[in-house]
Amino acid sequence: MTAQLGLIVAAHGRHYLAQSEGKKWLCVTRGKKRDVATGDQVSFVPTSADQGVIEEILPRSTFLYRSDQYRSKLLAANLTQLMIVVATEPSFSDDLVSRALIAAEAAGISAHLLLNKIDISAPLDAARARMANYAKLGYPVHEMSAVTDPTHTLAVLQPLLKNQSTILIGQSGMGKSSLVRLLVPDADIAVREISQRLDTGKHTTTFTRLYCIDDHSSVIDSPGFQEFGLHHLTEGLLERAFREFAPHLGHCRFTNCHHAAEPGCAVTEAVARGEIEEVRHALYLQLRHESQQQPGYR
Repeated sequence: MTAQLGLIVAAHGRHYLAQSEGKKWLCVTRGKKRDVATGDQVSFVPTSADQGVIEEILPRSTFLYRSDQYRSKLLAANLTQLMIVVATEPSFSDDLVSRALIAAEAAGISAHLLLNKIDISAPLDAARARMANYAKLGYPVHEMSAVTDPTHTLAVLQPLLKNQSTILIGQSGMGKSSLVRLLVPDADIAVREISQRLDTGKHTTTFTRLYCIDDHSSVIDSPGFQEFGLHHLTEGLLERAFREFAPHLGHCRFTNCHHAAEPGCAVTEAVARGEIEEVRHALYLQLRHESQQQPGYR
């Protein structure tokens, strides 16, 4: 049969749901290939009325994934922006937020932070203070309350999502699914359909899935997670992913400076002057250490 072009709207294991001309196809890959991601444009060959085999992944503009010493996890492809959802409660992890921002920088994807549940007043000031640290780095922070003020939430989000391919990420309980239901009113119906087609038997977010908002805008909902490994990033990618390092790169005494304890390091000197936060430099050293670990086996 003739190959067709499709957009991967969900992925679970080795099963993928491709959308093509208004119809969804349950697809698999040949052999043991598992490098297809939600958001990929693919060429597939139909094998029945609603099933097919993926033959080719079309070139990607961007690709986002996380990794540890043992394995990599594909998140999404062809993104233009990443939105990190945090909330006043439950408490969020600054380490996860920072790692997600580094991943976005390394992948060439713009990043925004969404502070949800601002109607919960007691922890609001503390959450705002933590968000201010990212705002100082130039990352936009947007406040909202998806459940108690949906009108304002939509007014904030809709212009940001227009003509963008966006992924929402964050820990469990931050309100990602509530935001998706606001943006895509029939999302619950789509969840049931996708879960049934992929035979997961679950309606919770256990895999990434893409929803088309209009012909030029889409949003991807992702599972909540507690870790964001960046084992795959090289030292060169890492130093450039810390945007506050940029004015100092290339000004170290040694051309192969690791920005750790070398004399004449422009980065560590900027840390000493307070131009770079110590916690950010510590994160850089931690990520550099992780990237140097040899792949292990479980």
